[in-house]
Amino acid sequence: MRSLVWLTHQLLPDVVARLETEAGVIVSADGEGLPPVDAAIVGIKITFDGPFLDQLGPRLKVVARTGMGIDNIVVPAATQRGILVANTPDAPTESTAEHAVALLLSLSKRVLVGDRSLRGASVAPADLMGTELRGRVLGVIGLGRIGRRVAEICGKGLGMRVTAYDPYVDAGQASSLGVEMIGSLEALLSQADVVTLHPSLTPETQHLIGEQELRWMKPDAYLINVSRGGVVDEDALVQVLQEGHLAGAGLDVFASEPPALDNPLLNLPGVPIVVTPHMGSRTARGVRAMHEGAADQVLQILRGERPDFLVNPEVWPGRMASWVS
Repeated sequence: MRSLVWLTHQLLPDVVARLETEAGVIVSADGEGLPPVDAAIVGIKITFDGPFLDQLGPRLKVVARTGMGIDNIVVPAATQRGILVANTPDAPTESTAEHAVALLLSLSKRVLVGDRSLRGASVAPADLMGTELRGRVLGVIGLGRIGRRVAEICGKGLGMRVTAYDPYVDAGQASSLGVEMIGSLEALLSQADVVTLHPSLTPETQHLIGEQELRWMKPDAYLINVSRGGVVDEDALVQVLQEGHLAGAGLDVFASEPPALDNPLLNLPGVPIVVTPHMGSRTARGVRAMHEGAADQVLQILRGERPDFLVNPEVWPGRMASWVS
């Protein structure tokens, strides 16, 4: 029987063609009325919990994310059902890291304010006063692939002093990257001139940055978030920004996406804030790497080959033989 792959969003045409050499392909944004499928290549809009995985049928072998984050996939539910979860953690690293730095530079150099000024907006001269970053302290929360790359760009390229908080990374690893590990979240937040967020969204990191944490930050510090919106308590962020406690914020992610037009973070007159629509990984190279990576891993699994990036590798032993027998 020919395998069937469900795509929740359209992939690049040549990537779809590659899939079609070995499997049938169905594109459906919501999965309504799907026949049983062998694999799913997915984005972030659908939650793959136990009931939904059951709905996809007993043939399902793998759910592959075109990206790094897997917070919309209930991995224990997939593992319990013997379903592999794969992602493409290397693919969006460069594009997302560069986007974080772009948000920081837009804020610190008042790029958008200057743009509005030249287009005729009334802007006070003080609002055009930027910040030099050389010698400033960067605080990286989450020293994974993207966090490490941001640290490298800001440390080597901008001459910032780079610190990090990540309970899963030891000081020796960080030191080899030229990064100083800080033992507590409070200590990092209280000394950083720029805080950039890069943790995965988990129950432990939901609202990791709340009102208390925001008030630990310096009044002239910047907050950058290109990870997940849920990492920050948006109501608390609105409050401290309105009070003038922070110098500004750069946000590519929101708790609800796309954010409603009446979201206060989109409507804070006079507050230095730069917002983008979860586009950090959206470069031609980044998108291609994500699409190709997810498709390649699905094809490997359908052939009975172990792919490079399995979120739940414990599913692999014992299942593979039954898939290809």
